[in-house]
Amino acid sequence: MKKHHLSTFLILLSMAFLGACGKQESSEEKETSQDSTTVFTPNPQEMTEQPVGKLAIGDQAPFFNLPDVEGKMVSIDDFKDADVLVINFTCNHCPTAQAYEDRFINMVNEYKGKSVAFVAISPNSPIGILPEELGYTDLSDDYKSMQIRYVDKKYNFPYLYDGDTHQYSLAYGPTATPQVFVFDKERKLSYSGRIDASEKPGTANAEDLRNAIEKTLAGEPLPVDKSITPAFGCSTKWAWKNEYTIKTNEEWKKKPVEVQKISTTELADLLKNDTDKLLLINFWATWCGPCVIEYPEFIEIQRMYMGRDFQFVSLSMDNPNQEDKVLKFLQSKYSAVPNYLIDTEDKYAVIDVVKNGWDGSLPITLLIEPGGKMAYTRMGEINALELKRAIVDHPMIGRYY
Repeated sequence: MKKHHLSTFLILLSMAFLGACGKQESSEEKETSQDSTTVFTPNPQEMTEQPVGKLAIGDQAPFFNLPDVEGKMVSIDDFKDADVLVINFTCNHCPTAQAYEDRFINMVNEYKGKSVAFVAISPNSPIGILPEELGYTDLSDDYKSMQIRYVDKKYNFPYLYDGDTHQYSLAYGPTATPQVFVFDKERKLSYSGRIDASEKPGTANAEDLRNAIEKTLAGEPLPVDKSITPAFGCSTKWAWKNEYTIKTNEEWKKKPVEVQKISTTELADLLKNDTDKLLLINFWATWCGPCVIEYPEFIEIQRMYMGRDFQFVSLSMDNPNQEDKVLKFLQSKYSAVPNYLIDTEDKYAVIDVVKNGWDGSLPITLLIEPGGKMAYTRMGEINALELKRAIVDHPMIGRYY
C-alpha cells in the first residue's frame, strides 16, 4: 500500500509540475502577443531649443525608428533593399503640404516595382500649433489627426510621427513642410528640397523630385545648383517655438465678451447673411447639456477660420431674463464673437423664422452662404471634423493659397 501511495503521489506531483510549466509558457506567450500589438501613445513635450542639423550632399542618412499610424515602429533599415530612399517631411495642416499630397501619392505609384522606397515623416510638435494656423485645413498635426489623414487620402506609403521630441527630425533638419530628401543605395544624400517649383495643384508634376530619383537610380550626381533647392512651405513647428502660441492664447482669453438681445425680425435679417462671408450660427442654451459640452468646439472653429471669409455667431435660446447667466457662460468659454440672446419667450416664433426643417430641438447649427443659401445644417450635436470639412472644402474657403 505504501508503494502504491508513493507512486500515486509522484504521478500527481509530476502532473502538477507539467501543468504549472504549461501555464507559465501560456502566460509568456500571451505577454509576447500583447507586446507585439502594443498601441503607441503620443506624448508631445515642451523642450528647450535644440541644435537643428543641416545635411550636405553626400552625407549619410541619419537613422530613424518611428511609429506609423498603426503604432508599428518603422526604421530606416526596413527600406534597405531599395536602391533609392525618398523621405518626405510633411504634415497635415500646411496648405503647401496639402497641395503636394496627390503629387507625392502619384510618384509612389509611378515608381512601384522600381526599387524606390517612399516614406513620410511629420516632424511637427502639436503643442506649438495655434488654431489660427489651421485656417486651410480640417486637421492639426497631432498623432490622431495623422491617422485620419492617412485613411482619408489613402496614403500608399508609411506615415511616421516624430512630434514628441523631434528625436530624428532634428538630425535631418527640415526647414519647411513639405521637404524631400533623396538617398542612394548607400544612403548618401543626393538631393534635398522642393518636390517641384509650383505649389498650385495642376501646375506642375513633381519634376524636381522625379529628376532627382532618376539621376540617383542611374548613379549620376545632380548639378550643384539642382542638388539642393529651397523648400517653400510652412516652417517646421519645433516644440520650443511656442512663445507666440502661449502669448496668442492668453490674448484671446483677454478679449471682451458681450451678449446682445436680438428680435425675431433681426434674426430673419441675420439669416439672410447680407455679408461677404460664410456665416456659422449655433443655436444653444445654458440648460442644454450637449450645447454646453460642444460649445468650445465653435470657438476653436472661429479661431481657425476667422482669417478667411468666415464668421461664427452664437445665439442663445435661453429666456430673455437669463442674460446674466448666458453672459457668465460665454465669458467662461472666451466667446469673443457676436453673441446673441433671443428677445422673446415664444420659441415657436423663432422656429418659424429659422425653418430648414428645424423640429425645435437644441442644438442646431447652420452654415449660411452670402445671400442666405444653406451650405450645411445639423440638428443635434455636431461632428466637429465633418463641420470643419464643410467649411474648409467650401469654394469660398479652400485648402490652398
